[in-house]
Amino acid sequence: MRIAIVGGGPGGLTLARVLRRHGLHATVYERETHRTARSPGGSLDLHPESGQRALAEAGLAARFRSEARPEGEEHRILDPAGHVLVHHRPQPGSFSGRPEIDRRVLRDLLLDSLPDEAVAWGHRLVGATPRPDGGFRLAFHGGRHVDCDVLVGADGARSVVRPLLTDAAPAPVSTMVELTIDDVDRRHPELADLVGPGNLWCVGGRRILSGQRLGDGSIRVGVSLPADDRPLDTYRDRRALLDVFDGWAPHLTALIEAGDGPPVPHRIAAMPVGARWAHRPGITLIGDAAHLMPPVGEGANQAMLDGAELATALAAHVGDPDSAIRAYEEPMFARTRAVAEMCDRVQAMMLSPTAADDLVRFFTPRPTESAPAD
Repeated sequence: MRIAIVGGGPGGLTLARVLRRHGLHATVYERETHRTARSPGGSLDLHPESGQRALAEAGLAARFRSEARPEGEEHRILDPAGHVLVHHRPQPGSFSGRPEIDRRVLRDLLLDSLPDEAVAWGHRLVGATPRPDGGFRLAFHGGRHVDCDVLVGADGARSVVRPLLTDAAPAPVSTMVELTIDDVDRRHPELADLVGPGNLWCVGGRRILSGQRLGDGSIRVGVSLPADDRPLDTYRDRRALLDVFDGWAPHLTALIEAGDGPPVPHRIAAMPVGARWAHRPGITLIGDAAHLMPPVGEGANQAMLDGAELATALAAHVGDPDSAIRAYEEPMFARTRAVAEMCDRVQAMMLSPTAADDLVRFFTPRPTESAPAD
């Protein structure tokens, strides 16, 4: 059984790794030319029920614990004046919550668990055609072709595989602008203290200014705004970006001023909640290709769980990939619908006029009711 996985993100690599643990081989076709061709992004909090569970099924739980940062779970929420609204401090050294791991470190962890030949670098898919005897012929940029029996689209938000199964497409939900501050402890100790070892959210006025501490000593700064029709180039100018936060405390907007290099804006999109497709033999989707959600901490976790569950289904139905895909898809649709609904609610809450009050309620534990007296 020739299994082709299009996309070498956390979901696709988890799928390849768990398949290999079951004695099944797959090839991951990745558009990047090598593992360090571009920055994989910021940090992820891996959840016990999804991302950590997938790594356990991949046999990588111990390696994850050696690389993850439990202290990265610390989370601060401030208002525009800099008042602390929420300060979550994790239990020191505990992996029972949602420890952080840099995307680069996670990707290396997964890549190092696979033989070199498992990933075909520099393969950008441009089309897939059904074969008369089943399976698909894949066409890559540059004229290369490959045949497969099972095609898995793990190729993210702009999936080339997705249109083979559904007309559903992502729609914009917000605008994100990113900056990076390198060597922050030495160059900007006051900002290192502000963000702490984990995540900082400054919320108010339907905008968010965030900071995320990475394991390499940098801070990833993010600005989240409601989706609008203004050109993205509007936000490439640092002065214009600072104007968006006019009136906010200067020690907060210092995160924007300290960014190395120009701001990098892009649209954030999401698939319609509950999007699904009619089963088609020999092909399926995982991760953002299947259920792109607002970026509130679930995307990579669900992608990795997709990969682990699809691998388990394929291993349980060797010789019958059609049954395996059916066994994977229906539970995945149910699971990710509930998660996507939650992500939509959180996204709307964070960019609402009442975000500060809403987030305080969301993150404040409810008191346990006392038992009635006898």
